[in-house]
Amino acid sequence: MSGAVLVTGAAGFIGSHLSEALVGAGRTVLGYDNFDPFYGRDVKERNLGALAGNPRFTLVEGDILDAERLGAACREHAVTEVVHLAALAGVRPSIEAPLRYQRVNVLGTGAVLEVARELGVKNFLFGSSSSVYGDTAPVPFSEADPADHPISPYGATKRAGELIAHTYHHLFGLPVTALRFFTVYGPRQRPDLAIAKFTRLIDTGAPLPFYGDGTTRRDYTYIDDIVAGVLAALGKPTPFATYNLGESETTSLADLVAMLERALDKRAVLDRLPPQPGDVQVTCADISRARAELGYAPETPIARGIPRYVAWYLGQKKEGAT
Repeated sequence: MSGAVLVTGAAGFIGSHLSEALVGAGRTVLGYDNFDPFYGRDVKERNLGALAGNPRFTLVEGDILDAERLGAACREHAVTEVVHLAALAGVRPSIEAPLRYQRVNVLGTGAVLEVARELGVKNFLFGSSSSVYGDTAPVPFSEADPADHPISPYGATKRAGELIAHTYHHLFGLPVTALRFFTVYGPRQRPDLAIAKFTRLIDTGAPLPFYGDGTTRRDYTYIDDIVAGVLAALGKPTPFATYNLGESETTSLADLVAMLERALDKRAVLDRLPPQPGDVQVTCADISRARAELGYAPETPIARGIPRYVAWYLGQKKEGAT
């Protein structure tokens, strides 16, 4: 019988959805989160609402840099697999605090890897990002691209995490899979991210910061598709592999705003601003490797995902939770 799955960052957007899916599939989950104040603790506690009282889920509050506490929790709960999602997130905030991002995202990942090595886990999944590709990779982005020119501290820390994880595979035989997520959105999305932020601003009639001319394009990926990809990778350990998890379709900033306007039946008030440092012009995933090796098959194009997200947002608003 399989042991427990450690999910770091379990109270976050992706981590809480993944934990629910794992528990729903009959797995035992050890969630580990430090409730970083980047956004409100109340939001993260709501994220975990569906898991409250479930005997298959245990939450330990702690920092990934505290390897002793993390290791003790993993031993107590007989962890055999790790999904490492905990990180300081966001391109723009990383420009304001690059050293903090390096400490948490690079040293923190090293600490989790060291615990995984000591435990001898049978699978280690690392939540990486499309930001590793920077602004020079050919479109669509392929895992075969060098990914050696990220243009933000956040992207650089994620690439560093991949490289450190590869070293642990090479030296210690740790089975590692790096999953490069492409602009994930959906219910419980972090409040600072574009779709959540824009929805709230359009709904309230507040000015929406609109950077550049609206032609930047992103590969928006619905949370259910990301979770399906993570579960597929968890069920198929590899010596070392890297996979893109995206929709493999792009949407411009201007079109995204228009979709949200239609879903909310309200007009956006645009605050036009110059392009932001660290922003890439386009992200787009080549998902052929994930399709072939993991059976990854995203099912929620943005035309369906945006109305779903807005419906969830309006439901939260009605309950006073926005």
